[in-house]
Amino acid sequence: MVEIRPVSETDFRAVVDVVRSVFIEYGFGWEEGDYYADLYDPISHYPAPGGFWVAVCDGTVVGTVGLEVFSPVPSLPPSLNGVATMPHVTGFPTHATLFEGKMRVAGADCSLERLYLNKECRGRGVGHALFQTALEAARTQGCKRMEIWSDKLLVSAHALYGRSGATLVADRRCDDPDESPEWGLCLQL
Repeated sequence: MVEIRPVSETDFRAVVDVVRSVFIEYGFGWEEGDYYADLYDPISHYPAPGGFWVAVCDGTVVGTVGLEVFSPVPSLPPSLNGVATMPHVTGFPTHATLFEGKMRVAGADCSLERLYLNKECRGRGVGHALFQTALEAARTQGCKRMEIWSDKLLVSAHALYGRSGATLVADRRCDDPDESPEWGLCLQL
């Protein structure tokens, strides 16, 4: 049986371990530092009205998900017909813009963050349960549009998002140490 619950201060090390294990599995680099700061203190980095949750199986944290809530990202200028190309993007027309120092999906007012799951727990509905927890929290807060940025290698995650109605709207190079290519998806809540 898997329990989805809010993260506690005693979970921080386990949160880091889950995310690090997925990074190693996919060949991503891992460096202690700024890009991972939220994992060491998710309670402070994802305050209400957002949040951070863990999936626990037999007393062990096996998955994570966060929700960041922010002011709605302004739409792109009408003269661009809602489509712009960013210099660092690989030519994909995008519905994203730089907003408050981050690349954001136009119109979004929340973001799915850090949905990671240990390999042995995949395919059992745990990732779906974590995703639904974040969606429910976003809807409860009155959010209207969720952005989801996901490394292009995480194909099964993209399928999960697509089954929930998320559409591909952008791509970018992440600000992680690997500068990983990511898809940007948008989900109407």
